[in-house]
Amino acid sequence: MRRAVPVLTLLALVAAWEALVRLAHIPHYTLPAPSLVVQTLVANFGSLAASWWFTLKITFGALLLACAGGVLIAAVFALSRAVEQALFPIAVVLQVTPIVAVAPLILIYVESTTAALLLCAWIVAFFPILSNTVIGLRAADPQLHDLFRLYRATPLQRLRWLLVPSALPYFVAGLKISGGLSLIGAVTAEMVAGAAGRETGLASRILEASFRTETPKMFAALALLVLTGVLIFWSFNALSRALLGRWHAVESSKPD
Repeated sequence: MRRAVPVLTLLALVAAWEALVRLAHIPHYTLPAPSLVVQTLVANFGSLAASWWFTLKITFGALLLACAGGVLIAAVFALSRAVEQALFPIAVVLQVTPIVAVAPLILIYVESTTAALLLCAWIVAFFPILSNTVIGLRAADPQLHDLFRLYRATPLQRLRWLLVPSALPYFVAGLKISGGLSLIGAVTAEMVAGAAGRETGLASRILEASFRTETPKMFAALALLVLTGVLIFWSFNALSRALLGRWHAVESSKPD
């Protein structure tokens, strides 16, 4: 029953939206009814699916790069305080600079539009993984560090049995944040890039529809974006339970 509550709440909101549009006779170009949005989505699924696939490629490509770069740089930071003090401010600058302001410059300097979109989405998704992984690598129990030193553990053994288990919950937490941020970064970069080009994502479809006042199509593309974000969140929640459920208190505890 607990799992059904969010679904029932969502269905109630959609039903209220449908009733409001019908009873108030709101024109579809102002606010389309959910039934019309579904009809539009089905009718235009061919073109929207191609754009959806492009947005997915940018999102997961940027997230993969953010994971690889974030973990690698976090390991370097964890090993050397001097390197962290020298380079961490750069990561902070990338994080706090609005991507909407940076994206036009990236689109000018990077010749490939796809590479520019990847870079924009990567900038947005990178910092949570870096920051959380650094904290996780340094959160290992000092007494366990002494124990591994006492038994003369090799660096590989220290990494496998001490540092990775310590950093994993923090990395997964960063992954949950970066999953949504990579989608936001991809959509924001597409919005800045505009609707031109052979390969375009859902943000470009929304822009095109807004130019033509095709409000139902805008809502249909937006519904696909929302669905993507929800699926990413659920997927990483399931990954977190699979990785941490058997041994970490964050996932093993079962609230009433």
